[in-house]
Amino acid sequence: MDSSAPTLTLPILDLSRLGGGETEAEAFRAELREATHEYGFFYLTGHGVPAELIERVMTTSRAFFDLPEADKMAIENLNSPHFRGYTRVGGELTLGQVDWREQIDIGPERPAVPKGEGVPDYYVLDGPNQWPSALPELQEVITAWHDELSGVALTLMQAWAKSLGADEHVFDEAFATDSSTLIKIVRYPGKSDPEPKQGVGAHKDSGVLTLLFVEPGKGGLQVEKDGQWIDAPPVDGAFVVNIGELLEVATDGYLKATVHRVISPRIGDDRISIPFFYSPALGGTIPLLTLPDSLEAPGITVDPANPIFRTYGENALKSRLRAHPDVAAIHHPELLS
Repeated sequence: MDSSAPTLTLPILDLSRLGGGETEAEAFRAELREATHEYGFFYLTGHGVPAELIERVMTTSRAFFDLPEADKMAIENLNSPHFRGYTRVGGELTLGQVDWREQIDIGPERPAVPKGEGVPDYYVLDGPNQWPSALPELQEVITAWHDELSGVALTLMQAWAKSLGADEHVFDEAFATDSSTLIKIVRYPGKSDPEPKQGVGAHKDSGVLTLLFVEPGKGGLQVEKDGQWIDAPPVDGAFVVNIGELLEVATDGYLKATVHRVISPRIGDDRISIPFFYSPALGGTIPLLTLPDSLEAPGITVDPANPIFRTYGENALKSRLRAHPDVAAIHHPELLS
C-alpha cells in the first residue's frame, strides 16, 4: 500500500435525516448510495440506539472477558456444531493466518436442524447458542441489542433500495422470516513483538451488511481504498457500517464489498469490538436489482479463491469452514473434503 498517498477518511452519514422530510431523506439516500459505491464503508450517526443500551452492552462485554478462563472455556465453540460460543485467542483464522483475538459468537436462538438427505449443508449453522452461566445478564442485553440493530439494518436496506431506483420493500421478503444474524463480541488483546499483529486479517464480509460498534478511543480498523489503507477510528456514538458480498451481488457490483482488516493493539492495551452481521435466511437469495441507466454496474468481483454464492447459507458456510476448521473437523468432517 502506498503510504505517501493523501489521507482519506470515511464518510459520516446521519440516519435521522430520513425523518426530516422528503428533501432531507432523498439527500441521505443519495449520500448512502455514493458512500457505499465509492468506499463500501461509512460512519452512521443519528441511528437512535439508546446510549444506555450501548453502555450496558460494552460493560457486559467487558465483564464476559474478565470471567475466569474456566467459565469462558465452558462454552468453547468446539462444543458447538453450530459454530457458536467462545473462541480462545488464536482460535480463528483469516486467509489461513491466526487472528489475535478472543470472542463469543451469538446467532439466532433456534433448534438444530437434523442432517439428512435433501437438507442443505448450510443448515448446520442453525441451532442454539451457548451462554455463560456465570454471566446470565449477557443473554438479556444481547437480545435487546439484536432487536435494536435489526431495526436499524432493515431501515438501511429500505433506504438503499430506494436510492437504487427499486421499491423500498424489495429486500423485505428475504429478511421477513428467519433472517440470519451474527453478533460477535470481540476482544483484541495487546500484541506487539515489536510490531502489532493481525487482529483479524484482510477480508470481505460474506453477508449483506455489518453494523460495528467499537470501544470509544480504540483504533485498529483499516479499510482498503484505491491502493491504501484508511484508518477508521471510532467516532463518538457512531456505528461503522459496511456492506457484504451479497449486497455487491444484488447490485451487480455497483455497491462494493470492501476489504478491511484490524491491527492488534500494542502490549498493555486491548480493544472491545462488537460487529452485528445482518443477512437473509440461510436458504434465502438476495434479490437482483435492475439499476437506473445512470448507474453503471461493473459486475461483481471475480476471485476464484473466494467464490460468491447468491444463496446466503452457502456464502456463510464457506466463511465459517475457513475460519473454524477445528470446529468443522469435530462436528462436520465431511464438509472439509
